[in-house]
Amino acid sequence: MRVPRVIGAIRKLLAVASLHAHRFMRRFHPAKLIFAGYAFYMTLGWALLCLPVSQAASVAPLDNLFTAVSAVSTTGLVTVDPGTSYSFFGELVILLLIQAGGIGYMTLGSFVMMATAQHLSPLRERLARTAFTLPEDVSVGSFIRTVVLYTLIVEIAGAALLYIQFSGSGVENPVWSSIFHSVSAFCTAGFSLNANSLESFRGDVWVNATISALAILGAMGFLIAWDAWRGLTRRSFVLSFTSKVILKLTGAFLLVGTAILFVTEPGIVELPAGERLLASFFQTMTATTTVGFNTHPISTLTPAIVVLLFFLMAIGASPSGTGGGLKTTTFAAMIGLVRSTVRRRREITFFNRAISPVRLQLAMASSAYFVMLMTPAVFILCLTEPGKDFQALLFEAFSAIGTVGLSMGVTGTLSEMGKLMIILLMFAGRVGILTFGIALASKDEGPEERRQEDLLV
Repeated sequence: MRVPRVIGAIRKLLAVASLHAHRFMRRFHPAKLIFAGYAFYMTLGWALLCLPVSQAASVAPLDNLFTAVSAVSTTGLVTVDPGTSYSFFGELVILLLIQAGGIGYMTLGSFVMMATAQHLSPLRERLARTAFTLPEDVSVGSFIRTVVLYTLIVEIAGAALLYIQFSGSGVENPVWSSIFHSVSAFCTAGFSLNANSLESFRGDVWVNATISALAILGAMGFLIAWDAWRGLTRRSFVLSFTSKVILKLTGAFLLVGTAILFVTEPGIVELPAGERLLASFFQTMTATTTVGFNTHPISTLTPAIVVLLFFLMAIGASPSGTGGGLKTTTFAAMIGLVRSTVRRRREITFFNRAISPVRLQLAMASSAYFVMLMTPAVFILCLTEPGKDFQALLFEAFSAIGTVGLSMGVTGTLSEMGKLMIILLMFAGRVGILTFGIALASKDEGPEERRQEDLLV
């Protein structure tokens, strides 16, 4: 009789502790909780990577921190080669951090809660709605189920397709490599077990197509999957306005960027026609989706193409997805504002649809905070990295805050202060540029003020 009593007492104690924890966390703005959640995962990953069992070669603590932050932020910038510096256990830790960062650290926990308790707490609903920037008409519980199912289906299919090619290309441990690259691609992380990323597969249509499909499906956002699922389970298939904007802008960026690289980049122009088209598309895709893989050396690109990549990396992927950047919807709102201002119209529209003042305010604030964060970051990098090429440092900063992972070859040579600056930018990019600012600047308001502010997050 004592054992059931002990178990009952433990359950009661846990329930009371959970209740007090929820009451405590409800005092804070959701942005601060998201900030703290990602910081916790990064710290945990850092501790695990510092264990001797995680390392195949000695890795400095700061480099382990850099890798952990890069993995959770799904950036892909690295100061050491993951394939040779970490053991299988270390690579598994990196993969789990990528997965947690890619679909949102609260997603899996919320999914488990729904599987056991059949519902989400109000706090978790607020966190999920804030992290995914969900519209009010979207059910958080149904959305999270869709996210988990969609992620599993896409990543398993991607791993199977990559295995077919990797197993015939002499890739070491093709099963693990296929799984690792599939998850890394879908989560737009850009981590590779190959020292030269995917440059060895520049002319491989199968690998290029699979990685591109995984990255695009992840970067366009889970709202697309949600819309598709709702369409398949209903009589009529109707995409939301947000989904239409995401699809059209993503397609436009990919098409225009590919054409520009195909015609103007000397290192790509000299390639055979088929390989030239693949390389042009892949480099455009990797910047647009912020996946960070590359099949062509980034350091050899001309300044004109680097400027194009600056733009694509800054805009980045789409909301509620695995990619970073300001987001395509922010770009759409800014274009709508410019067009309406030039035409002297009071109403802000895009694709003949009105943009609410709240959404426009968010777009403006995100863009302004992006500039406010990038300016001192680049200034500090120029101070801490004397002698390094300015273009390469600027590219590194854009890549970090956009959680892209492309580099012109300076990541491994950064000073300790330079690495810390890039870590800060990667963290801000993963949390969300505006969410990062809110978490640092906002004070915890009373209930009424907090409800009003939540509408703007």
